[in-house]
Amino acid sequence: MSQPMFSLIFKVIMAELSDYFWLLLIWLASTILFRVIFTKSCIKARRLPPSPRALPVIGHLYLLTKLPHQAFHKISSRYGPLVYLLFGSKPCVLVSSPEMARQCLKTHETCFLNRPKRTNVDYITYGSADFVLAPYGPYWRFMKKLCMSELLGGRILHQHLPIRAEEVKLFLNSMMKKADLREKVNVGEEVAMLANNIITRMALRRRCCDVEGEGHELIELVKEMAELGGKFNLGDMLWFVKKLDLQGFGKRLESVRSRYDTIMERIMKEHEDARRNKKKEEEESVRDLLDILLDIYANENSEIRLTRENIKAFIMNIFGAGTDTSAYTIEWALAELINHPDIMAKARGEIDTVVGKNRLVEESDIPNLPYVQSIIKETMRIHPTGPLIVRQSTEDCNIDGYCIPAMTTVFVNVWAIGRDPNYWKNPLEFQPERFLDKEGLSPLDLKGQNFELLSFGAGRRSCPGASLALQIIHTTLAGMIQCFEWKVGEKGHETVDMEEGPGMALPRAHPLLCIPVARLRSFSLA
Repeated sequence: MSQPMFSLIFKVIMAELSDYFWLLLIWLASTILFRVIFTKSCIKARRLPPSPRALPVIGHLYLLTKLPHQAFHKISSRYGPLVYLLFGSKPCVLVSSPEMARQCLKTHETCFLNRPKRTNVDYITYGSADFVLAPYGPYWRFMKKLCMSELLGGRILHQHLPIRAEEVKLFLNSMMKKADLREKVNVGEEVAMLANNIITRMALRRRCCDVEGEGHELIELVKEMAELGGKFNLGDMLWFVKKLDLQGFGKRLESVRSRYDTIMERIMKEHEDARRNKKKEEEESVRDLLDILLDIYANENSEIRLTRENIKAFIMNIFGAGTDTSAYTIEWALAELINHPDIMAKARGEIDTVVGKNRLVEESDIPNLPYVQSIIKETMRIHPTGPLIVRQSTEDCNIDGYCIPAMTTVFVNVWAIGRDPNYWKNPLEFQPERFLDKEGLSPLDLKGQNFELLSFGAGRRSCPGASLALQIIHTTLAGMIQCFEWKVGEKGHETVDMEEGPGMALPRAHPLLCIPVARLRSFSLA
């Protein structure tokens, strides 16, 4: 296109825009005026929680940083444990104390049983087919019951114990080889691979460490989907740009879901073919999670008929929730232990006393290792892998004398609650002993009974995979403590920085790089 032609087109476009400039200005002014009047009337009529000063159109978005939980903590430190915010056109409330969390997640739980929909996540997870984001109702209740009885309950976890034990041994054996070579290890990557192998074997009878295999391809796709799902989408906050796709997410979301759909469809058909050809004597063997889901899919008398999209979304949920969270907790815990050698020595002494030096620590040993358990609790208090619990109100609700309007997004800041000096003495210090009493491990648990420690949420929408995650985390960390010294830096005595990075599951800002030094060789890891 010639330059004169381009200039002419540009002038025509600018002339067209100028015709609408005053209309746009009038619309913007009226919007601001309406919001000011509406907000003031709402405050008088319904007494909303305290709120910082909002800007036109964007509301309080200017207060956010790349680490939202830290930004929320600063806001709550100034305005209190219940704060009202507007993110664009979306009303939100910050909850930053155990008392307020208890009111939202227990006392008035029925008002906060839904999760808000986000465009990117909703598309990736097949919309209404997804269990984690599904509205509270018959489908969600059916899937939760299924999780606790058939998919992630005690019986199934016990049946898959050999898988977890074998994968932990393979992981420690790999670390032993690296120790022999004095090779530096990226701890986060290694424990993530371990968690992924356990999940893919339990769910699909595949390992993800084979770069050429479907398991590896699936894990890489889930990582890409999680990254896209965690991106901030302007359309979720500013209604007038919702359909414009200004950030170009549309094609990327379509591509990644299409690739995931293709590989999952292939794996599901392989399972269905194998089920048809299975001999009678093989029917009683341990089934993976996909087999169980396909049984329900094929059962015409099932309470809820699952679709193929339901199954694909659930498998995605398992990968997304069960791998990074476990890996990050182990990585944070080891970083804290390296920075606190006295705590490391005490944990190692407990393991040597209870387990000895002639065999590897096992899952069955964990109940007899209260100090190791307290290390995990303290890690999840100060480095929660779910720093924010996000819910949405389904109706107007009164919390501590304030009105929380229907369709308000509620952020329970688990990260801030875990650092609340009103509940935790010296909250920024890593002190596992705070979870011990004269009789051993204190009754404070991680599964939502204590609102000052909400590592897996609370109430009906708490994480159904908590038991599996804790089994992986405890046994893996105990094995790493038992078998190795972990050296950082050229001299092996450097401290580890504890800076947090951006992400939904609270990753470290910088990878934990260590050289493992073999401590025990009196038993075989092969």
